[in-house]
Amino acid sequence: CKIMDYGKFRYEESIKRKQARKNQKTTLIKEVKFHASVDANDLAHKLRQMKEFLEEGHKVKVTLQYRGRENAHKELGVEVVQKVIQECSAFAVVEQNPRLIGRMLGCMLAPKPVKPGQGHAPAAPSAPRPAQPPSAPRPAQPPSAVPAPAAPAPTQASVAPAPVAPAPTDGAPQ
Repeated sequence: CKIMDYGKFRYEESIKRKQARKNQKTTLIKEVKFHASVDANDLAHKLRQMKEFLEEGHKVKVTLQYRGRENAHKELGVEVVQKVIQECSAFAVVEQNPRLIGRMLGCMLAPKPVKPGQGHAPAAPSAPRPAQPPSAPRPAQPPSAVPAPAAPAPTQASVAPAPVAPAPTDGAPQ
């Protein structure tokens, strides 16, 4: 048993709680919407967006909404979602499998967990720069190193006039 100041204890506990809240990582859920008849370029653009979101550490909710006659061909939407999952498998894991709720087919992707020790290493280690002495004034260049003046610009007389196109007539062929 230890005798201590209760007010000081409460203050230290509140500081610990504030610090824990500050260090808590917040994950946002970003939603990317598709339709069953999505074009290849649109799909590629959305996949790039999803990759950015996942690399930032956000979860991504993939939503595919069926419209009109697309409801009769649910397999087309399932193929699109499976393709998205397959394309994102390098940098994401499926947190919630695709499931159909009304006219919406959705799943949840989360970023792949980073293995301990790997982290985000720089692509190429940079070599340390050698220490340079303080800069001294540069010596003047010898006259031989000075470039020669450029050729003189053409004069007005040496430039040929541009050809002039004939004026359009009433539109009848000649």
